[in-house]
Amino acid sequence: MAVMIHTEVPDALVASYGRDDAGRAWLDGLPRLLVRTAEHWGLRPDGPAGNGMAALVQPVVRADGTPAVLRLQPVGDENTVAVLGLRTWDGDGVVRLLDHDAGTGAMLLERLDAGRPLSSVADDDATMAVLGGLLARLAARPAPDGLPRLGDVAAAMIAAVPDAVPALSDPAERRLVETCAAAVAQLLPEAGDRLLHWDLHDENVLAGEREPWLAIDPVPLAGDPGFDLWPALNSRWDAVVAGGVERVVLRRFDLLSELVGLDRGRAASWTLGRVLQNALWEVEDGKVALDPADVALATVLLRHRA
Repeated sequence: MAVMIHTEVPDALVASYGRDDAGRAWLDGLPRLLVRTAEHWGLRPDGPAGNGMAALVQPVVRADGTPAVLRLQPVGDENTVAVLGLRTWDGDGVVRLLDHDAGTGAMLLERLDAGRPLSSVADDDATMAVLGGLLARLAARPAPDGLPRLGDVAAAMIAAVPDAVPALSDPAERRLVETCAAAVAQLLPEAGDRLLHWDLHDENVLAGEREPWLAIDPVPLAGDPGFDLWPALNSRWDAVVAGGVERVVLRRFDLLSELVGLDRGRAASWTLGRVLQNALWEVEDGKVALDPADVALATVLLRHRA
């Protein structure tokens, strides 16, 4: 029996993939891919599709009545490493991978409550406690072979600094980027081997049935768990500003470091590495100034790094 799904390609996906021929071809075939994949796995649609910048997510029901979600994005390194990470975690603190089609990049995932992200929890300490607990569980596993390694990522960042720094208009921001690079260079010989999420913030955690909260959308990386704190520290920046940047950042940083079991100095330096990474991305995008939140966060950690 044919699966009836009507899908208009979301504007966000057009913005992400409509800039080259390969991306436009994938967008053109997306409605047909959705139908074919649903038929292949015996799925029926269960509500409207959602999406982020990278993927279409269609709620579905399996033949046995189990709710799930079908996630579609172009085949590439991003979904290849996501599958490898999800298989390694096997649902421990993270959404469970139910099936995967390597030929199309399609993933069939456990259904979580998309209407109840962790960002809906008002209490900041409670939110950080959830994030810290999940970070600790995810990083408890050694990274499997086949993932990008933080040592390689960090070395490439350091090598890019001399060409990137002159693009920044503010001399203080240029010095900040160089300081971040120096902090990362000191850690480079011991970049770690844990399985990292790389993007765990309060919007990438959803309520579930088998556990209260589970992580979604990992970008798995092998490295030091200190490199994984920045997304949580940067969550709800308006609330950070309202509560006092230094006070809130330090409270969050101390709580996360304790929950994940991190050396405070190393965790601060790896967080500066995330600021460095963001700075390089800003320059790559043609910007001449850093994100003010990154500047503020780095300034606080440099002042209290010990």
